[in-house]
Amino acid sequence: MADKGRFDEEFRDKIATVDEKGRRIWIYPKKQLGKYFTKRSIVAYFLLVLMFSGPFIKINGEPLLMMNIIERKFVIFGQIFWPADIFIFAIGMIAFIVLVIVFTVVFGRLFCGWVCPQTIFMEMVFRRIEYWIDGDWKQQEKLDKMKWNAHKISKRILKWGIFWVISFIIANTFLAYIVGIEELQAIITDSPADHISSLIAIIIFTTVFFAVFAWFREQVCTTVCPYGRLQGVLLDKNSIVVAYDHKRGEQRAKFKKSEDRESVGKGDCIDCHQCVNVCPTGIDIRNGTQMECINCTLCMDACDFMMENVGLEKGLIRYDSEESIRTRKPWKLTRRAKAYVALMIGIIGLLATLILTRDPIEATILRVKGSTYTQVDEDTYTNIFNASFMNKTNNDQNVRLEVLSGNASVEIIGGEFKLERGEIEKKELLVRMDIKYITGPRTPFTIGIYSGDTLIEKETVEFFGPGF
Repeated sequence: MADKGRFDEEFRDKIATVDEKGRRIWIYPKKQLGKYFTKRSIVAYFLLVLMFSGPFIKINGEPLLMMNIIERKFVIFGQIFWPADIFIFAIGMIAFIVLVIVFTVVFGRLFCGWVCPQTIFMEMVFRRIEYWIDGDWKQQEKLDKMKWNAHKISKRILKWGIFWVISFIIANTFLAYIVGIEELQAIITDSPADHISSLIAIIIFTTVFFAVFAWFREQVCTTVCPYGRLQGVLLDKNSIVVAYDHKRGEQRAKFKKSEDRESVGKGDCIDCHQCVNVCPTGIDIRNGTQMECINCTLCMDACDFMMENVGLEKGLIRYDSEESIRTRKPWKLTRRAKAYVALMIGIIGLLATLILTRDPIEATILRVKGSTYTQVDEDTYTNIFNASFMNKTNNDQNVRLEVLSGNASVEIIGGEFKLERGEIEKKELLVRMDIKYITGPRTPFTIGIYSGDTLIEKETVEFFGPGF
């Protein structure tokens, strides 16, 4: 029995796409349709439309999403974020990581199968084209083993040519999310000599995308992406996964018409291997939850199709937890999952509060280093301050200052000014205070920063005066 147990667990010693000598086993997944594939297709094509149209969508004159690392300008849903907002990004990253943890703990790798760009492009775009040009799995395998001739060369040129064009479009779209659609249009319409670095970047990204989808494929999920490795730590017996109901399915046996399988000790699994044939990562889901499984639901569709054909109940492979299959009890949230969800809601609430209460203009007012007070006349003293103003809004702001408390007066050297959106202005301020209001070496007072007649920020600073 021990030897048999070790044999049964051998699949865990290596990934399905590598043989004993470390050479890659090429996967030819069988084309499979079904209700889950249809639902995934709707989600995938919606996300693809959103991704390719995203650079053209504007909110308040700003793109829907832009990550301009070069200019250190980030736009999310039309809101501009600058390096000074790095703490918001830090909290946002924490929120994203916790969201991934929550989703994995509760719903397994649902993200991988339904939303991950790698899965969407590979299974819903490039694989569909491959089926159209090379045929289904057996035709693809036969074509790969065929000697190079005019037929094979023509198919390879057609397929790889289409793959390259799509990869080029993807690379340009990603570049639009970095530099903006206007800059991308300028790169496209101007002479290539004026944008050599951008042209090189597009060629590199196009080549990378082409290599991933034409050759590397499922290796991204099984050997590169850290999420698959983390799943072993995050999943527990109550997590929802694509699961094989071993209690109902075992013992496996071929189907015989008009046979009472239960009376002869046979389970519902007819050992047709269709769940294995359709798997894009080459695993046998009947072995249990595995690192390579991306929850693509193709095995669910394949199994349901076969169950329907032989007159057995669907759902032998389904979304469920290991605990629910073992106990036959309905799935429910565990304390661990509830704690993660509560933490996630708290972090998202904090993130939303920070974004909604973010100051439209960030001001820093500091007394000029090494300076002291100046006595103008018998009763009046002055200080000089350096002020930096950053406009975080999508609109230009007419900035003026006014003392709100402290019985002082403030003057912008050069007068009121226009602060353009996304710009930083540095100004010198002259602050006057009557001696009767100076309470000591440091007298606090508050400056209000206005855009027109609207108070947008307050800054409390200290007036340096003579001690008494």
